Amino acid sequence: MFDDPNEIPTRIGFLLVHNFSMMAFASAVEPLRSANRMANETLYEWRVYSVDGQPVSASNGIEVVPDGPMSQLDREKIVAVVAGIDVQKFEDERVLGFLRRASRQGRAVGALCTGSHVLAKAGLLDDRRCTIHWENLGGFTEEFPEIEVSSDLYEIDRDRFTCSGGTASLDMMLHLIGRQHGQTLANQVSEQFIHDRIREPHDHQRMELRARIGVSHPKLISVISEMEANLEEPLTQTDLAERAGLSTRQLERLFRKYLNATPTRYYLTLRLQRARQLLTQTSMSILSVALACGFVSASHFSKCYRECFGRTPRAERAIGGVTGSARIQLIADETPLMAGQA
Repeated sequence: MFDDPNEIPTRIGFLLVHNFSMMAFASAVEPLRSANRMANETLYEWRVYSVDGQPVSASNGIEVVPDGPMSQLDREKIVAVVAGIDVQKFEDERVLGFLRRASRQGRAVGALCTGSHVLAKAGLLDDRRCTIHWENLGGFTEEFPEIEVSSDLYEIDRDRFTCSGGTASLDMMLHLIGRQHGQTLANQVSEQFIHDRIREPHDHQRMELRARIGVSHPKLISVISEMEANLEEPLTQTDLAERAGLSTRQLERLFRKYLNATPTRYYLTLRLQRARQLLTQTSMSILSVALACGFVSASHFSKCYRECFGRTPRAERAIGGVTGSARIQLIADETPLMAGQA
């Protein structure tokens, strides 16, 4: 896959799933177009398919008219599934069967953004390393615990390629172009998109923590990193303080000063955000979600969840997740509550 410079043109078929990510799709196609232009030669050809050949909507509502139905995806040696939001609801056996056949035929099969979830359902990520968008990572791990999944930008493992989505598609394609036709061409394409650095596969998806929260205090960063790494079995406030070399009073002051919250409530909100992802992305029971996020009872979990998001976990699941942006706030009630007691 993308190894033979004499294989011209390299043909790629993009299979779009309803609610696919337009950003991930465009970021994969545009480098191919630009590579042809920079080389003044047709190095790559691509066609776009939907399951039935009908227009398919991206998650932003824009419809794409495909070149044909999935059944005509037969010339391309490389198949890329492009998915987006609500991929956990995808159950089309026609697609899963087609992907399995494509693999048996020796074609390279990959995914952009949450398309990794579709490949996993088809059984095509067994014994392969893969990645998926960071927001779906927790749900994916719970549903497919036997699959080796990373939080890297993209993964290329033999005849499988997976990408976390967004602009990571651009980096993955630049990497593959460079592998097939040389780094000079890849750099020229990168410059065309004012992309000043081709990120490596193992670069992290998410922004650095200090940039995400807008705080650079090293001890505060250290504490929040510990919180994010220990959501299923929460640490007590005393443990967090000791690991950072602080007293509990100093820890309280830091959170009040920089985040206008207590450490306990900040930690609780992190756990509830993780719970929300599991509720909307997996079929785990509400009790299992509660336990996975450090709660010892479903009733207390439900109470905290309702205070944070304005609906119970059961109601969250019933509506299939929130459409549009949701405002997430730290829970206002500041009654002392150690993380390990939730």
